Amino acid sequence: MIRRRREERPERAEKREYPGFVEDLLNTAIAFLLVSAAAVLILLFIGRAAIVNGDSMQPMLHDGDMLIVQKIAYHHPKRFDIVVFDSLDGRGTLFIKRVIGLPGETIQIQDGEITIDGEILEEDYGLEPIKNAGIASDPISLGEEEYFVLGDNRNNSGDSRSVSVGAVKQEQIEGKALFRFWPLGDSGLLKHQ
Repeated sequence: MIRRRREERPERAEKREYPGFVEDLLNTAIAFLLVSAAAVLILLFIGRAAIVNGDSMQPMLHDGDMLIVQKIAYHHPKRFDIVVFDSLDGRGTLFIKRVIGLPGETIQIQDGEITIDGEILEEDYGLEPIKNAGIASDPISLGEEEYFVLGDNRNNSGDSRSVSVGAVKQEQIEGKALFRFWPLGDSGLLKHQ
């Protein structure tokens, strides 16, 4: 009888494959946590996420689009960069607009045309011709570290033509919008120049 029991034991002591599955699951969870932590660190210190609120950047950007904004190493915006900036209204309101005028330039809008230092700006970002020049109907001279910004939807945008926004100072600029990650069907790098 003793021998039979010993012979039966190996059949009952069959190992199942669960330990390998548990190890794989644990490794996957650790990898996911590491990638998530890296993404959070990148967003906190190198970039940030921003959500488009409104239609002022159509046709390029739409209400609800989610963007990655480059924060670090972005110090000198170039003409046509899409930037995210703080309104300095005390509420932390962020705007997303396109840089049109650079420090030291004089901007004016006449008959729907943007002029920089008296020369017509050749660009095709506007959804339609500008109907309201706002404060830019008179020449606006930009100081050091000041930028003139416009929404691409020129007739439906609160931008530098408005007294409430005006020239945007370098210190207000949070960064450059680089990549649309939502909606997935429209994801990709953004056209700046």
